[in-house]
Amino acid sequence: MGVDVSSFPGQPGHMSTATDIVPDSERRGFIGALPPRLRPYASLMRLDRPIGTWLLYWPCAWSVALAGVHGRWDLFLWLFLGAFAMRSAGCVYNDIVDRDLDSQVERTRLRPLASGRVSVRSAWVLIALLCAVGLLVLSRLNVAAAVISLVSIAPVAAYPFMKRLTWWPQAWLGLVFSWGALVGWPAVTGGLAWAPILLWFGSIAWVVGYDTLYAIQDMEDDALVGVKSSARRLGDKAALGVGICYAIALLLWGAAIWDVRADWLALLALLPAALHLANQVLRADPRDGEGALRLFRSNRTTGFLVFLGMLVVGLSSG
Repeated sequence: MGVDVSSFPGQPGHMSTATDIVPDSERRGFIGALPPRLRPYASLMRLDRPIGTWLLYWPCAWSVALAGVHGRWDLFLWLFLGAFAMRSAGCVYNDIVDRDLDSQVERTRLRPLASGRVSVRSAWVLIALLCAVGLLVLSRLNVAAAVISLVSIAPVAAYPFMKRLTWWPQAWLGLVFSWGALVGWPAVTGGLAWAPILLWFGSIAWVVGYDTLYAIQDMEDDALVGVKSSARRLGDKAALGVGICYAIALLLWGAAIWDVRADWLALLALLPAALHLANQVLRADPRDGEGALRLFRSNRTTGFLVFLGMLVVGLSSG
């Protein structure tokens, strides 16, 4: 499953060109349309896979929406830019930390750092540029929201190491990817409250659920290189585990709504998202990696449905 380094340009025995280690994703679509020198950096940022940006963004948007917006409609755009920059920087950082592991896994062995097409130094420069964009976004937030955003740096930095330490790295990812729920509300109101905290915990459960689906596709490779995941831990019960996580998420999101508007009718705002998540659980199959990946990607729709619900409740409670 490892990479034969002799096939790399500049290595003894190399009999081909650098295109031998360029993944198909860099030869087509958006990345394929870029100048060749930029393509590895676009791959590091996962520009061909925007799903991660959406999943990082939705908790931010939920929090702003449930807070009632109060004229800060610009926050939706600024926080989306921040989610894009920070998700991209996180992907680059993750690849720096995981470059040796990635070289041993079929799905990731052609990543720019694992294949040697981008230097570690260049990757750090890219992170610095993306963090500069993040600082621009911070400048558009009030002090409370900016400080809470900065606190997330520590758990973000620790995340790539979690899959070496625990069977539940998805829980740590949930903590990180849900952080926006703690940022959006104070960006509108100037302080925290129970509602965004409940949103945050609910989002953590959601992330554990959808990232377990994502991890199903890597179970065999992860077992070979000793990487831990919730999908490996749950095995044939992965679908049940995802269902439990989604149920917890819905309960906590409902509690957040109740804290803002104690009305049973307000909870109906979550019904479309609940039906969508139930459909995922019913279709999940631990033996079908491609199907699990499709279900994982459908959580962009989940996020949008929850957003609509939070916006209706937030605007009606203002």
